[in-house]
Amino acid sequence: MRVAVVGAGISGLSCARLLLHAGHDVTVVSGDPLHRTTSYLAAAVWFPTAAGPAEAVARWGATTYDWLAEEAQARVPGVVMRESLVLYRDAPDPLLPLPSWAAAVGDVRAADPGELPPGYAGGLRFAVPLVEMPEYLPHLNGQVQAAGATQVVRHVTRLDDVLDLCPDVIVNAAGMGAGALVSDDTVYPVRGQIVRVTNPGLTLSVRDEHHHGGRAYVHPRSTDCILGGTLEEGSWSTEPDPAETAAILERCTDIAPGLADAEIIESVAGLRPGRPKVRVELDEDLMPVPVVHNYGHGGSGITIGWGCATDVAALVAEVGRR
Repeated sequence: MRVAVVGAGISGLSCARLLLHAGHDVTVVSGDPLHRTTSYLAAAVWFPTAAGPAEAVARWGATTYDWLAEEAQARVPGVVMRESLVLYRDAPDPLLPLPSWAAAVGDVRAADPGELPPGYAGGLRFAVPLVEMPEYLPHLNGQVQAAGATQVVRHVTRLDDVLDLCPDVIVNAAGMGAGALVSDDTVYPVRGQIVRVTNPGLTLSVRDEHHHGGRAYVHPRSTDCILGGTLEEGSWSTEPDPAETAAILERCTDIAPGLADAEIIESVAGLRPGRPKVRVELDEDLMPVPVVHNYGHGGSGITIGWGCATDVAALVAEVGRR
Protein backbone atom coordinates (compact mmCIF):
# COMPACT_ATOMS: atom_id res chain seq x y z
CA MET A 1 0.00 0.00 0.00
CA ARG A 2 0.94 3.66 -0.25
CA VAL A 3 1.62 4.96 3.26
CA ALA A 4 2.25 8.61 4.19
CA VAL A 5 4.18 8.88 7.46
CA VAL A 6 3.87 12.35 8.98
CA GLY A 7 6.89 13.02 11.18
CA ALA A 8 10.62 12.32 10.87
CA GLY A 9 11.73 11.97 14.47
CA ILE A 10 12.42 8.59 16.07
CA SER A 11 8.72 7.63 15.96
CA GLY A 12 8.16 8.49 12.32
CA LEU A 13 11.42 7.02 11.03
CA SER A 14 11.07 3.77 12.97
CA CYS A 15 7.54 3.34 11.55
CA ALA A 16 8.84 4.10 8.05
CA ARG A 17 11.65 1.58 8.43
CA LEU A 18 9.31 -1.27 9.43
CA LEU A 19 6.69 -0.38 6.82
CA LEU A 20 9.33 -0.38 4.08
CA HIS A 21 10.56 -3.74 5.29
CA ALA A 22 6.97 -5.02 4.96
CA GLY A 23 6.94 -3.97 1.32
CA HIS A 24 4.86 -0.78 1.45
CA ASP A 25 5.45 2.32 -0.65
CA VAL A 26 6.34 4.91 2.00
CA THR A 27 6.48 8.70 1.85
CA VAL A 28 7.90 10.51 4.90
CA VAL A 29 6.55 14.05 5.33
CA SER A 30 8.24 16.52 7.66
CA GLY A 31 8.74 20.26 7.82
CA ASP A 32 11.83 20.08 10.03
CA PRO A 33 15.35 18.86 9.26
CA LEU A 34 16.63 16.06 11.50
CA HIS A 35 18.69 18.36 13.71
CA ARG A 36 15.59 20.44 14.54
CA THR A 37 13.53 17.53 15.85
CA THR A 38 13.03 16.88 19.56
CA SER A 39 14.44 13.39 19.00
CA TYR A 40 17.79 14.85 17.94
CA LEU A 41 18.12 16.66 21.30
CA ALA A 42 17.13 13.69 23.45
CA ALA A 43 19.44 12.15 26.03
CA ALA A 44 18.05 8.90 24.62
CA VAL A 45 18.76 6.31 27.29
CA TRP A 46 16.34 3.41 27.62
CA PHE A 47 14.27 4.11 30.75
CA PRO A 48 10.45 4.46 30.91
CA THR A 49 9.60 8.08 31.75
CA ALA A 50 6.33 10.04 31.72
CA ALA A 51 4.35 7.61 29.57
CA GLY A 52 1.37 5.30 30.04
CA PRO A 53 -0.54 3.04 30.21
CA ALA A 54 1.86 0.96 32.26
CA GLU A 55 1.05 -2.43 30.73
CA ALA A 56 1.45 -1.23 27.15
CA VAL A 57 4.59 0.76 27.99
CA ALA A 58 6.11 -2.38 29.52
CA ARG A 59 5.38 -4.37 26.36
CA TRP A 60 6.60 -1.66 23.98
CA GLY A 61 9.64 -1.09 26.18
CA ALA A 62 10.65 -4.77 26.16
CA THR A 63 10.41 -4.90 22.36
CA THR A 64 12.47 -1.72 22.02
CA TYR A 65 15.08 -2.90 24.53
CA ASP A 66 15.65 -6.08 22.52
CA TRP A 67 15.78 -4.16 19.22
CA LEU A 68 18.34 -1.64 20.47
CA ALA A 69 20.40 -4.29 22.26
CA GLU A 70 20.69 -6.16 18.97
CA GLU A 71 21.70 -2.94 17.22
CA ALA A 72 24.34 -2.29 19.87
CA GLN A 73 25.74 -5.79 19.31
CA ALA A 74 25.76 -5.12 15.55
CA ARG A 75 27.60 -1.82 16.17
CA VAL A 76 24.93 0.33 14.61
CA PRO A 77 26.18 3.94 14.72
CA GLY A 78 25.30 5.67 17.97
CA VAL A 79 23.97 2.64 19.89
CA VAL A 80 25.82 1.15 22.87
CA MET A 81 24.92 -0.82 25.96
CA ARG A 82 25.67 1.46 28.89
CA GLU A 83 26.31 0.25 32.43
CA SER A 84 23.87 2.12 34.64
CA LEU A 85 23.12 2.89 38.28
CA VAL A 86 19.79 4.02 39.72
CA LEU A 87 20.20 5.57 43.16
CA TYR A 88 17.93 5.47 46.22
CA ARG A 89 18.67 7.58 49.32
CA ASP A 90 16.54 5.40 51.59
CA ALA A 91 16.63 1.89 50.20
CA PRO A 92 18.47 -0.70 52.30
CA ASP A 93 17.17 -3.40 49.95
CA PRO A 94 16.21 -1.91 46.55
CA LEU A 95 15.70 -5.40 45.13
CA LEU A 96 12.44 -5.82 47.09
CA PRO A 97 10.47 -5.37 44.97
CA LEU A 98 12.17 -4.71 41.65
CA PRO A 99 10.66 -1.84 39.62
CA SER A 100 8.43 -2.83 36.73
CA TRP A 101 10.98 -1.88 34.05
CA ALA A 102 13.45 -4.46 35.37
CA ALA A 103 11.61 -7.33 33.65
CA ALA A 104 12.75 -6.06 30.22
CA VAL A 105 16.34 -5.49 31.36
CA GLY A 106 16.89 -8.94 32.82
CA ASP A 107 20.17 -8.83 34.75
CA VAL A 108 19.61 -6.37 37.61
CA ARG A 109 21.61 -6.49 40.83
CA ALA A 110 21.94 -4.45 44.00
CA ALA A 111 24.77 -1.94 43.84
CA ASP A 112 27.75 -2.61 46.06
CA PRO A 113 28.38 -0.02 48.79
CA GLY A 114 31.55 1.10 47.06
CA GLU A 115 29.57 1.93 43.92
CA LEU A 116 27.36 4.47 45.71
CA PRO A 117 28.11 8.20 45.98
CA PRO A 118 27.99 9.83 49.45
CA GLY A 119 24.53 10.08 50.96
CA TYR A 120 22.95 7.08 49.24
CA ALA A 121 21.77 3.92 50.96
CA GLY A 122 21.23 1.74 47.92
CA GLY A 123 21.05 1.41 44.19
CA LEU A 124 20.47 -0.92 41.26
CA ARG A 125 23.05 -1.87 38.63
CA PHE A 126 22.15 -3.00 35.11
CA ALA A 127 22.90 -2.29 31.46
CA VAL A 128 20.54 -0.52 29.02
CA PRO A 129 20.85 0.87 25.50
CA LEU A 130 22.12 4.43 25.15
CA VAL A 131 21.54 6.08 21.79
CA GLU A 132 23.54 9.08 20.59
CA MET A 133 20.84 10.65 18.45
CA PRO A 134 23.13 12.92 16.35
CA GLU A 135 24.64 9.69 15.00
CA TYR A 136 21.66 7.35 15.15
CA LEU A 137 18.96 9.52 13.63
CA PRO A 138 20.90 10.25 10.40
CA HIS A 139 21.77 6.54 10.19
CA LEU A 140 18.11 5.56 10.53
CA ASN A 141 17.13 8.20 8.01
CA GLY A 142 19.73 6.78 5.64
CA GLN A 143 18.25 3.31 6.05
CA VAL A 144 14.81 4.68 5.22
CA GLN A 145 16.13 6.43 2.12
CA ALA A 146 18.10 3.38 1.00
CA ALA A 147 14.97 1.23 1.33
CA GLY A 148 13.20 3.45 -1.19
CA ALA A 149 11.18 5.97 0.82
CA THR A 150 10.17 9.26 -0.75
CA GLN A 151 10.84 12.26 1.47
CA VAL A 152 8.67 15.37 1.25
CA VAL A 153 9.58 18.60 3.04
CA ARG A 154 6.29 20.21 3.99
CA HIS A 155 4.82 21.96 7.03
CA VAL A 156 1.62 20.06 7.73
CA THR A 157 -1.12 21.83 9.69
CA ARG A 158 -3.87 19.26 9.06
CA LEU A 159 -3.72 15.66 7.93
CA ASP A 160 -5.67 16.77 4.87
CA ASP A 161 -2.43 18.39 3.74
CA VAL A 162 -1.02 14.99 2.71
CA LEU A 163 -4.06 13.69 0.82
CA ASP A 164 -2.55 14.95 -2.45
CA LEU A 165 0.07 12.21 -2.04
CA CYS A 166 -2.77 9.71 -2.61
CA PRO A 167 -2.01 7.50 0.40
CA ASP A 168 -3.96 4.36 1.23
CA VAL A 169 -3.03 4.90 4.90
CA ILE A 170 -1.67 7.86 6.89
CA VAL A 171 0.56 7.36 9.94
CA ASN A 172 0.37 10.28 12.36
CA ALA A 173 3.75 10.29 14.09
CA ALA A 174 4.31 14.04 14.26
CA GLY A 175 5.45 14.23 17.88
CA MET A 176 4.48 17.47 19.59
CA GLY A 177 2.47 18.49 16.53
CA ALA A 178 0.50 15.25 16.25
CA GLY A 179 -2.34 16.32 18.53
CA ALA A 180 -2.98 19.58 16.66
CA LEU A 181 -3.22 17.69 13.36
CA VAL A 182 -6.25 15.79 14.65
CA SER A 183 -7.67 18.30 17.20
CA ASP A 184 -6.60 16.14 20.16
CA ASP A 185 -6.49 18.60 23.06
CA THR A 186 -5.22 15.97 25.51
CA VAL A 187 -1.69 16.46 24.14
CA TYR A 188 0.51 18.81 26.18
CA PRO A 189 4.18 19.82 26.15
CA VAL A 190 6.60 18.30 28.63
CA ARG A 191 9.56 20.64 28.63
CA GLY A 192 12.93 19.05 29.15
CA GLN A 193 16.14 21.00 29.73
CA ILE A 194 19.52 19.29 29.58
CA VAL A 195 23.12 20.39 29.83
CA ARG A 196 25.87 19.02 27.60
CA VAL A 197 29.34 18.98 29.18
CA THR A 198 32.75 17.56 28.39
CA ASN A 199 33.26 13.98 29.54
CA PRO A 200 35.93 13.84 32.25
CA GLY A 201 36.25 10.07 31.80
CA LEU A 202 32.89 8.79 33.05
CA THR A 203 31.56 5.48 31.72
CA LEU A 204 28.62 4.84 34.07
CA SER A 205 25.15 6.31 33.59
CA VAL A 206 23.76 7.45 36.94
CA ARG A 207 20.28 8.67 37.85
CA ASP A 208 18.24 9.68 40.89
CA GLU A 209 14.60 10.15 39.91
CA HIS A 210 13.78 11.56 43.36
CA HIS A 211 16.70 13.88 44.06
CA HIS A 212 15.68 16.66 46.45
CA GLY A 213 16.78 19.23 43.86
CA GLY A 214 14.81 17.63 41.01
CA ARG A 215 15.36 14.76 38.59
CA ALA A 216 19.04 14.08 38.11
CA TYR A 217 20.74 11.93 35.49
CA VAL A 218 24.23 11.71 34.02
CA HIS A 219 24.68 9.92 30.71
CA PRO A 220 28.24 9.62 29.37
CA ARG A 221 28.53 9.52 25.57
CA SER A 222 31.51 9.07 23.28
CA THR A 223 32.69 12.69 23.42
CA ASP A 224 30.46 14.39 26.01
CA CYS A 225 28.00 13.86 28.86
CA ILE A 226 24.31 14.69 28.92
CA LEU A 227 23.09 16.01 32.27
CA GLY A 228 19.46 16.45 33.17
CA GLY A 229 16.93 17.29 33.64
CA THR A 230 13.43 18.60 33.86
CA LEU A 231 9.89 17.33 33.24
CA GLU A 232 7.83 20.55 33.13
CA GLU A 233 4.31 19.74 32.04
CA GLY A 234 2.55 22.57 30.23
CA SER A 235 5.61 24.73 29.56
CA TRP A 236 6.13 25.80 25.93
CA SER A 237 9.49 27.51 26.41
CA THR A 238 12.42 26.14 24.40
CA GLU A 239 14.84 28.74 25.80
CA PRO A 240 17.34 27.29 28.31
CA ASP A 241 17.04 28.78 31.80
CA PRO A 242 20.48 29.73 33.21
CA ALA A 243 19.28 29.13 36.78
CA GLU A 244 18.09 25.64 35.82
CA THR A 245 21.42 24.97 34.11
CA ALA A 246 23.21 25.75 37.38
CA ALA A 247 20.78 23.58 39.36
CA ILE A 248 21.22 20.64 36.96
CA LEU A 249 25.01 20.90 37.28
CA GLU A 250 24.76 20.98 41.07
CA ARG A 251 22.56 17.93 41.49
CA CYS A 252 24.33 15.93 38.78
CA THR A 253 27.69 16.56 40.45
CA ASP A 254 26.06 15.33 43.65
CA ILE A 255 25.33 11.92 42.08
CA ALA A 256 28.50 11.81 39.93
CA PRO A 257 31.29 13.68 41.77
CA GLY A 258 33.65 13.10 38.83
CA LEU A 259 31.80 15.88 36.98
CA ALA A 260 33.39 18.56 39.17
CA ASP A 261 35.90 19.56 36.48
CA ALA A 262 33.61 19.15 33.45
CA GLU A 263 33.17 22.15 31.16
CA ILE A 264 29.78 23.26 29.85
CA ILE A 265 29.36 22.91 26.10
CA GLU A 266 25.73 24.03 25.84
CA SER A 267 22.31 23.97 27.46
CA VAL A 268 19.27 23.04 25.37
CA ALA A 269 15.55 22.62 25.96
CA GLY A 270 12.97 20.67 23.98
CA LEU A 271 9.29 19.79 24.15
CA ARG A 272 8.33 16.17 24.63
CA PRO A 273 4.80 15.24 23.45
CA GLY A 274 2.87 14.38 26.61
CA ARG A 275 -0.53 12.70 26.78
CA PRO A 276 -2.39 10.79 29.54
CA LYS A 277 -1.90 7.64 27.43
CA VAL A 278 0.31 7.00 24.43
CA ARG A 279 -1.95 6.77 21.40
CA VAL A 280 -1.23 3.85 19.08
CA GLU A 281 -4.45 2.96 17.34
CA LEU A 282 -6.29 2.69 14.04
CA ASP A 283 -8.75 5.51 13.28
CA GLU A 284 -11.06 4.91 10.32
CA ASP A 285 -13.52 7.73 10.94
CA LEU A 286 -11.29 10.80 10.84
CA MET A 287 -10.23 10.98 7.19
CA PRO A 288 -11.21 9.59 3.78
CA VAL A 289 -8.40 7.05 4.32
CA PRO A 290 -7.50 5.13 7.49
CA VAL A 291 -5.15 6.85 9.95
CA VAL A 292 -2.83 5.01 12.34
CA HIS A 293 -1.87 7.22 15.27
CA ASN A 294 1.48 6.98 17.04
CA TYR A 295 2.07 9.88 19.43
CA GLY A 296 2.08 11.03 23.06
CA HIS A 297 5.28 9.23 24.08
CA GLY A 298 6.26 11.74 26.77
CA GLY A 299 9.85 11.19 27.86
CA SER A 300 9.93 7.61 26.55
CA GLY A 301 10.35 8.02 22.80
CA ILE A 302 13.59 6.07 22.57
CA THR A 303 12.38 3.62 25.22
CA ILE A 304 9.18 2.49 23.51
CA GLY A 305 9.66 3.71 19.94
CA TRP A 306 10.40 0.42 18.20
CA GLY A 307 7.66 -1.35 20.15
CA CYS A 308 5.12 1.27 19.09
CA ALA A 309 6.36 1.10 15.49
CA THR A 310 5.87 -2.67 15.53
CA ASP A 311 2.21 -2.15 16.52
CA VAL A 312 1.82 0.53 13.82
CA ALA A 313 3.10 -1.87 11.17
CA ALA A 314 0.65 -4.52 12.39
CA LEU A 315 -2.26 -2.04 12.20
CA VAL A 316 -1.29 -1.03 8.66
CA ALA A 317 -1.15 -4.73 7.74
CA GLU A 318 -4.65 -5.12 9.22
CA VAL A 319 -5.91 -2.39 6.88
CA GLY A 320 -4.27 -4.15 3.94
CA ARG A 321 -6.04 -7.44 4.69
CA ARG A 322 -9.50 -5.85 4.35
